[in-house]
Order: sequence, then C-alpha cells, then structure tokens
Amino acid sequence: MDAQSRGRAEEVDPADQWVLNPETGNYELRLTPSGPQSSPSADAPARRTTAPGRGGPRRREVPGQRDNRRAPGAQDGPAAAAGRRKRKPKASRKKKVLVWTGGVLGFVLVAGSTGAYLLYQHFNNNLNTVDVGDAGSKHATSDGPVNILIIGTDKRTGKGNEGYGDKGSEGHADTNILFHVSKDRTNATALSIPRDLVTNIPECPTKQKDGSTKTVRAESMVRFNTSLGQEGRDPGCTMRTVKELTGLSVDHFMMADFNAVKQLSTAVGGVKVCLTKPVNDPKSHLKLPAGVSKIQGEQALAFVRTRHSFGNESDLDRIKQQQQFLSSMMRQMKSDSTLSSPTKMYGLANAATKALTVDSGIGSIKKLTSLAQDLSKVDLKNVTFTTVPVVDNPADGKVHKTVVIDPVKAPQVFSMMRADVSFTEVKKKESEAKDAQAALLKGARAQASAVRVRVLNGGAVAGSASQTLLWLQNSKGVLKSDNGGNAPAKLATTTLAYAPNQADQARKLADLMGLPATALKPGTQDAVGKTPMVLTLGADFKGAGVPIVAPAKAPEGIQKVEADKSVCAK
Repeated sequence: MDAQSRGRAEEVDPADQWVLNPETGNYELRLTPSGPQSSPSADAPARRTTAPGRGGPRRREVPGQRDNRRAPGAQDGPAAAAGRRKRKPKASRKKKVLVWTGGVLGFVLVAGSTGAYLLYQHFNNNLNTVDVGDAGSKHATSDGPVNILIIGTDKRTGKGNEGYGDKGSEGHADTNILFHVSKDRTNATALSIPRDLVTNIPECPTKQKDGSTKTVRAESMVRFNTSLGQEGRDPGCTMRTVKELTGLSVDHFMMADFNAVKQLSTAVGGVKVCLTKPVNDPKSHLKLPAGVSKIQGEQALAFVRTRHSFGNESDLDRIKQQQQFLSSMMRQMKSDSTLSSPTKMYGLANAATKALTVDSGIGSIKKLTSLAQDLSKVDLKNVTFTTVPVVDNPADGKVHKTVVIDPVKAPQVFSMMRADVSFTEVKKKESEAKDAQAALLKGARAQASAVRVRVLNGGAVAGSASQTLLWLQNSKGVLKSDNGGNAPAKLATTTLAYAPNQADQARKLADLMGLPATALKPGTQDAVGKTPMVLTLGADFKGAGVPIVAPAKAPEGIQKVEADKSVCAK
C-alpha cells in the first residue's frame, strides 16, 4: 500500500513515501508529492518483494516503514483509521528538504545546512564511528566555538581505488583541514595543514577492538601525515597533534577516503572548476581545457590529487586547488538546482554518510543533524580558506619537500582563530575589539597591592602558573596572589574570571598582564570576603609580561580565499 492510499504524499510520514513499483518489484522512494513514480536509482536502497505463495525472497523491511498491509477485501473504517498515524500539519515544499545528513567532507556542515531529504536508519547505518576518548567532545553541539578536523586519507578503500595512494598503507592524514566556527556563528575559517609539515606528534592513547587502551609513543619532528595510521594511530592522534600545533581544542573529526570526492561530486551533478591553462597530466589522468569545466567522479578525484599540473608542483599548491574544489562544491550544494531536487539531495545524503567516518560524539544522524543546525547560520561569504603559514624546512635541503611553520606568521593565524577574529570581517571585528578595549580602559583601577587573584594553568607550558605568580609578587606588587595548580580543563585562551565588585581589580590585572577585553569574564554575584579572582593561563599564554592580544587582521602575504568566490587554478 503506498503513501497515496493514506492521504496526500506531502502530508504523510516520510517513511511512508517508500512505495512498491509493480513493474520492477522494488521499493522506491517517491520523491515528488504527485506525478509519476521516480525511476530506480543506483543510490536509492531497493527492497525486493514477492506476493505470498509465489516463492522467491521474503518481504524485507523498508527503512523506517510501518507494516500496514491489509488483508484482501479489508475495508476502511474507524478501527483502521485509528491505527494510522495522525497527519502532520502541511509544510511548505522547502521545509520538506530542510533535513540534514550531517557531514560531507565537513564543509557541508555549512554548505549543505539547508539541505538533505530524509533521515532514515538507512543513513544511520552508513556511518562508521571511532571512539577517540578525551581527544574530542562527547557533545555534538556547543555554546562556544566549534573546531572540526576534516581528514582525507590515502587508504586504498573502495572499488576502483586500487591504483591510488600507497599500497598496503593504513592510511595517512593526507589532506587535513581544521574547520573553526566562531562562537557567535557569524564566520568560519578552514585552515589547511600541509601533510609534509614537520612537527611533533604527542603521545596518544588509542582504543583497541577488545576494549583495551594502547598508548602510542610520541615522536618529534616528523611529517604531520604520520599522525594517522602509522604505529597504530587513530584519528584521535591527529586531533591531539592539531591541538598541540595550533592551541585549538578539536571537538570532532570527519574522515573520508577517495570515494568521498567521487561520490559527492557526482551526487551534486558535477562541480565547476576554472583553469587558466589546459592540463593533460598522465600521472593523475587529469585532462581539462582552459576555462570553466564541470567535473565529477574519477575526474574530480584526479583534480584534487594532481601535483604536477599547477603552481610549483608541490603539496602547497595542491592544497590551493583542493580549496578551490571544496569552495565550488559548497556553492553547488547551496544552489537552487541542488536544494530543489529531492533526487540530488537523497543521493548526497546517501553518498555523504557512506563516505564518512566520524567520532562517537557525532556518531549518529541525529547528532550530525544537531551539529549542522547549530552551525547553519554561517554565510559562505564569511567562510575563509587559508593554509598554515610555512617555510621550507632548513634541515631538509630540498625546496618544498618538507616544511616547518613560519615562526612569525603562523602564531598570528592561530591566535586569530583562538580569539574568533574573522578573516573576512576584519574591519567589523577590529572595531568591536577596540570598543571592548575602550570600555575596559574607562573604569577605575585598584592598587596592585589590593588585587587578589588565584593563578591556574589551563593549557600553558608547564610551570607557567608558578612563574607568573613570582612575577606578579616580585615585579608588580600583587602580593595577595596564590597558585591554584592545574585548571579542571585546558583552555585555548587565557581568561580572568571576576565578580562585579572586583571590576577595578580585574582592570588593573589586565593592564599588568596585557590581557585583551575578551579575556575578562565578569560574574553576576559580588565576591564575599577574601574570595580571589581566577586567572587561568590558556594555550595562548607565552610568558609573564608578554601581552596576550590577538591580531585584529591576518598577517600580510598569507594565502586565503573566501568560499563564495571562484578562483582559477594556475
């Protein structure tokens, strides 16, 4: 019995839109409220059925469908009507497509936040999950900034991928993008981390199949891409490496293999890319003319993998074309041609969930949906792609073979992200920062001898709390200060929590420490007696007396591009 037997298709439960096609014997998804039934899709799950007594396979459950079959000759009546689900209020056509699949190379968290068609257990079963322990958050959403690590591996999984990547590899962290969304959800930064960046990989506890925990040893000055797969490292190890590198705590990860690019680019009907010159690369098999082309499947994978077609043929230039591709795919997913097509949206949801491996904190469609809805306010024009500023590794001796972070520019970029400074709304954020700092400066100051503060280490270098305490007491006359040890949790940024009646003390300490207005966290109740303020030194703390002020704009010369702009590969 199909959806129309119970009422109009747009008024019924989504699960009832799976209908039997008598010509094929398959269950198919009725994607339109009226008109002819959709043709079978390679991506849509089919369910065979045969009439009783005719042999063949038994009837199999359709995802989410209720068993509402009636006996031959049964009539509609009060009893039958009572057993049916109540009709839902009629919704607009657009509302019916506003259901999220979650994921799609991470950026779909913003790009596809207005799309996807149905949430079925079918999609839920597609997802693979990994328990990364305390490397990530157990909660899908957050009231603060959100950091999601997108990992593209070179593991040879999936049909047709035997010729890609390293044979027998467990999968390196080949493509890495830290997607940072601001606390107010007005902007996002997609930070590419070069796979050939030489850095430190911290000690990493990993969950084993038998439930035990194995700790993988730390390594110094090795390539970033070895943070995954090698020595038994899981995505949690890559998350920990990113945190040590940037000072940003990673909440979740999403990992995809070669099939993700092929399937997702096909699901949206192709992705437009622009080339300044024709390309014919025998190694990646990419062959495209100059100008704009629409690519999908194997051709799309060739575009994001080629290293010999653009720029100086290094991984740094390949990152640029990957950013171009992802920006274009985001725009395509936001387009009316995608959002208005239930067929495309179903294909996208199916491809996305099949392609993704995620952490257990977002390991269900429901959790992914919550996360996507939380981040859906970010406009593409306020999403900036950039890359960790690097310089050639002096220890390597070869140009662009391996790189190390730029000691001047990279810390500025990390500091901007930790402070939620937008790369696209620089003037607005700069103005807000100045206003907040001006308001801070207007108030009265207490004497240093009257400042009462407890210092905690919440992510700074070991010993920072003790050194700061000595500096405050011996150099600044803040004698009513004590060491509170380690904070309950690590913080990306330094904070000073104080009561309303301690505002003059807070302003004085901010002057002494060089704290920005954003570091001050006023409470709602006055302090009683000798209750101290609490200064928690975060990952951005560089030492006693070193000002903690995030730059108001990006350093000169860094590579960046907004997601709403089309850029041609050179």
